[in-house]
Amino acid sequence: MRTAVITIAAGRHPHLLLQQDGLARGTLTPGHYVVVSMADPGIPALVADRNPAADVITVPLRNGRLPLAAARNAGAAAALAAGADLLVFLDVDCVPGPALLHGYARAARHGALLCGTVAYLPPPPAGGYRLDDLAAMAPPHPARPAPADGQVIRGADPRLFWSLSFALTAPTWDRIGGFCEDYAGYGAEDTDYAATAARRGVDVWWVGGAPAYHQHHPTHNPPVQHVEDILRNGALYKDRWGSWPMEGWLRDFERRGLVRYVPATDTWCTA
Repeated sequence: MRTAVITIAAGRHPHLLLQQDGLARGTLTPGHYVVVSMADPGIPALVADRNPAADVITVPLRNGRLPLAAARNAGAAAALAAGADLLVFLDVDCVPGPALLHGYARAARHGALLCGTVAYLPPPPAGGYRLDDLAAMAPPHPARPAPADGQVIRGADPRLFWSLSFALTAPTWDRIGGFCEDYAGYGAEDTDYAATAARRGVDVWWVGGAPAYHQHHPTHNPPVQHVEDILRNGALYKDRWGSWPMEGWLRDFERRGLVRYVPATDTWCTA
């Protein structure tokens, strides 16, 4: 089975390099490593002449926003054109555990959308993260299933899908049809993808033994810097699926006076 790893990136250069190092240390190395630069001209030189070799493709911004959905689709298209049988998507912040690719390859079945565990790391120690230490630094995220090594939880709630670390066979990718490229900027494109997968009869499986480690970076909770994207993408999701995603964040924004809910039209808008 030819396995391709796909990551999309804009900035986060040290995180991307550690991901590449993690892939090089894996028990199974990727047959193809696709890095999709979202209008970041520094990425090709950054990852050049390193292992595994990176195939860098570039997609432009969309109205000044990061095209997350379009970038993942472009990465998948490049991997499939090169003969990939299994597509593994990793967020640029995620470092694969040594067994991640083997775990996904072992669990892969047509008609399954595979998710591995992700542990959120604390800030790096002096000198940065060491690959050998990551597993001991944090447990898997408590809001997601965490099966033991070799175990698979089938038929999981598709609303728990996230795009930090997931995998699927080439026929399953074709069956789902890729990410909806109407989404641009932060939020909801992965929730939409899981809803599309469920509608097309693809189950979410949580895979034990395919761990990834999310590198720490400064963040806001809720992500107030993305209010406009969340409102716009949330409204698109509502139009497509009949309900609002990310309601926890929307309520948090409302409490901060950033947005307001209009019950008569079931819409959220800026305050």
